Amino acid sequence: MRQFDLAPLYRSTVGFDRLFSALDQFASTETAPSYPPYNIERTGENAYRITVAVAGFTEEDLSIEVRENALTLRGERKGEAEKRVEFLHQGIAARAFERRFQLADHVQVTGAVLENGLLHVDLVREVPEAKKPRRIEIASGRRAATPVIEGQVSEGDRQAA
Repeated sequence: MRQFDLAPLYRSTVGFDRLFSALDQFASTETAPSYPPYNIERTGENAYRITVAVAGFTEEDLSIEVRENALTLRGERKGEAEKRVEFLHQGIAARAFERRFQLADHVQVTGAVLENGLLHVDLVREVPEAKKPRRIEIASGRRAATPVIEGQVSEGDRQAA
């Protein structure tokens, strides 16, 4: 088992606490589940799609939940307990599953569709206007420009009146 000390990174970064917590969590995961298989695709600049192979499952057998930046997909076949079939070979796994995906900030689930045994979950990243990068003007001269708050009267405006 590998141990990583992330303490030096905490000293030289600001606001990346969640990232380092996620790295700690991923490093501590010993075995990742492999069922059901899935793909993650980038379908646009800010659009993604998770495709999960769920052969044999119906819409009623599947559930999708988003809670605190975590997407959880669950599948459980209902009514299988009463069917007693003797398999000579069973290569199609139809066991219950739970698969979790950690979503980045501002990523929203926009829809899901089940077709041909594949569950497609569409995601989009919608960054609010307040969180988008903005350019800060640099004032020249000795005095730094004082910020102007909308509706506030500046000292120069008072003297002119």
